[in-house]
Amino acid sequence: MLTSKGKYGIKAMVHLAGLRIGETAQIAEIAQRNTIPKKFLDAILLDLRKAGLLRSKKGPGGGYALAQPAGSITLGAVIRALEGPIAPIDCASHSAFRPCQDCDDIEACIVRSVMREVRDAMAAVVDETTIADLTARAAAYKPEIDFAI
Repeated sequence: MLTSKGKYGIKAMVHLAGLRIGETAQIAEIAQRNTIPKKFLDAILLDLRKAGLLRSKKGPGGGYALAQPAGSITLGAVIRALEGPIAPIDCASHSAFRPCQDCDDIEACIVRSVMREVRDAMAAVVDETTIADLTARAAAYKPEIDFAI
């Protein structure tokens, strides 16, 4: 399940995708416009910067901006940076596989089998959806907002 951290991170990324090239946004502005607690957003943006998805600039005119074009940042990358692996259980994960303690035969486990299908379906959606796609959706819902894609 996507936590508030993941949801807020996605909202912040879409906000930043709406900036003009070379423009940055300050945390207070992002938080206020997206109804995100500022202190929580500080930590979220730091995680996204550490993951290479954001860049920051200090001083006057400083703030945050996307580190790559919005069309090259997938929703999956944002979710993994903030939430960890997409898999609903550890034994279904590609990147963070851990066998369950109660499982005698991983390959024959019916729970793992279906959870791998769930993981693959979720990954197919989030890894094919970019921040630019979400920005376009946001613009369709609110055409008065000028999103610079």
